[in-house]
Parts: sequence; structure tokens; C-alpha cells
Amino acid sequence: MKIMNKSMKTLFLVMLLGLAVAFFWNSLPIIKQAVSLILAPSAGALLKWNINYGMLIITAIISLFLVLIQKYTTDQSLLREIKKEQKILQEKMKDFKDHPEKLMELQKKQLEFIPRTFEVTMRPLIYTSVPIILFFRWFDDYFTANPVKIFGFFSWFWAYLIFAIIFSMIFRKVFNVA
Repeated sequence: MKIMNKSMKTLFLVMLLGLAVAFFWNSLPIIKQAVSLILAPSAGALLKWNINYGMLIITAIISLFLVLIQKYTTDQSLLREIKKEQKILQEKMKDFKDHPEKLMELQKKQLEFIPRTFEVTMRPLIYTSVPIILFFRWFDDYFTANPVKIFGFFSWFWAYLIFAIIFSMIFRKVFNVA
């Protein structure tokens, strides 16, 4: 329980930092300027080169970064074991769907997985939440100043979201991430 409390405190502090960055983005110009100093010559150059392919490349790089962080900051074997146990429990629940008492007992067991799963999977958020918030704020500024549609009809947000899902699935498979 002490580990959970320490992890929760750390996650809470990182989330507060992320919210502070998002909140003060326009009121503290140094945040916006520092991020632009880094992203304009890299991501901005890709988007100026070709908005469609640039967005694909940027999304692929971000997705690769997130998947690698997830792989190397989580206990993959423990995560696989938890998922295996959950799958077995779901199979048992299907067998006992006509027995409410047994089903309720199995559902209680299933709820016990939530803290364990949360503990294992939330660690990458500590490392990725602030950079992602910074990227999203920069994207928003970039596409507000340069209103274009990705592949003719996607806003930057939907293009990023769809491409990120696709690239994440591919990279999770390639790097065998639980």
C-alpha cells in the first residue's frame, strides 16, 4: 500500500505539472518559446515540408517513443501474468453466468486486479504526460496559425489520434509490449 501511495503522489505531482504547463502556456511566454525553440525546427520543418507525410512521421516518432517508454518502464512479465489471470477469470465468469452468487464472487476477484494493473501501467505516464501535453499545445498553436486539413479532411487532432492508434498497435506488436 505504501508503494501505491508513493506512486499515486508522484503521478499526482506530474499531472499537476502537466496541468500547470497547459494552464500557463499563454500567460508565461517562456514555456511556449522554449517548446517552440525545440519543436519548430524539427516537427515544424516536417509539417512545412509536407503536411500529410510530416504528420505521419511525427505521429510515428511520438508513438514509437511512447511504446518504448511503456515497454521499458513497466514490468512486462507481471503485466502478462495479470492479463493471463484476467482472461482465465473471464472464462470462469462465462461458465457461471447462470449462477449469480458465484458470478458476484468472481467479479469481486476481478476488481482486485484494478489496483495491481494500475500500479504497473501508470508508471509510463510519469515520463510521458508532460512531453505529450507540450506537443499538443504546440500542435494547437501551429495549426491555429496554419489552418489546414490532414489528407484533405482531418483536423490535426483526429489525424494524430487515428495515426497514433495505428502506429501504436504496430509498434506494440513489433516490440512485443504487453
